[in-house]
Amino acid sequence: MVVGAAVAQGLQLPLRTWAVRKLADPREPEVAIGAIAPGGVALWNESAGGMEQLTPQVRKQVLAGQEQELRRRRRLYGDPAPEELSGRHLIVVDDGIATGWTARAALLSLRQLNPASLVLAAPVCERTLRPELETLVEQLVVLRWVHRLQAVGQWYDHFEPVEDEQVLALLAGRV
Repeated sequence: MVVGAAVAQGLQLPLRTWAVRKLADPREPEVAIGAIAPGGVALWNESAGGMEQLTPQVRKQVLAGQEQELRRRRRLYGDPAPEELSGRHLIVVDDGIATGWTARAALLSLRQLNPASLVLAAPVCERTLRPELETLVEQLVVLRWVHRLQAVGQWYDHFEPVEDEQVLALLAGRV
């Protein structure tokens, strides 16, 4: 959100949110095993180590918890109605793309809305994701392609979680 606000300000474009949630491995919460986005988009990383050990019941619990958080954020942040985005040129900004799960979920979700074009922008991205991401957008803007990107936070001097109050302040233009 912080990077998106900087891009919106620099391009003098409106800033809006489109909530997407990482599906985390309950045994290792930092490990992405997929992502969800509006419009029924749910992606699972079937090749992630140990996925076969996650029972359907555990997957259902992971999904339910993140769907609830997705709905909460959409309401709180005022995500636009789908019809507001149809036919528009959309720029999706990510603070960095290590696994690509949330970026793919966002793009697939937004593609359902029939935008005029989709652009994905990120300061840093795992190099191996480039071919697939390019198929999902009209333009892909990445400042630094990295081989074996382990953690996006390594590329920032300060990389703290963004709390609801900060997101709301950014959307209101108070930051």
